Amino acid sequence: QVQLVESGGGLVQSGGPLRLPCAASGRTFSSHAMCWLRQAPGKECAFVGAIGWSGGSTSYADSVKGRFTISRDNAKRTVYLQMNSLKPEDTAVYYCAAGLVFGSHPELYPYWGQGTQVTVSS
Repeated sequence: QVQLVESGGGLVQSGGPLRLPCAASGRTFSSHAMCWLRQAPGKECAFVGAIGWSGGSTSYADSVKGRFTISRDNAKRTVYLQMNSLKPEDTAVYYCAAGLVFGSHPELYPYWGQGTQVTVSS
């Protein structure tokens, strides 16, 4: 099992950057694919992006492609979401999640963190 803790959320101006780390506990972190999801007010949770266990494979939602980058440091048991050119519509609670299968479906990731709020002002 993997426990996850997101951090780095906050208020940022439109067009600005923000980086979200997600720290994991558990010896099996390096064998898990990692995913970022987000939930905006009044909307369902949506896939943002994912990275394979080695970092060699990534996948992104069309809405963030070219602006967001996921990376991981297995030695530090941490996955990162680098967000650039932020827009007000990126405002949401951001969750990281872990699973044994890489893909873009949230159901593949049974272990979730508590989330961190990102608010982008216009």
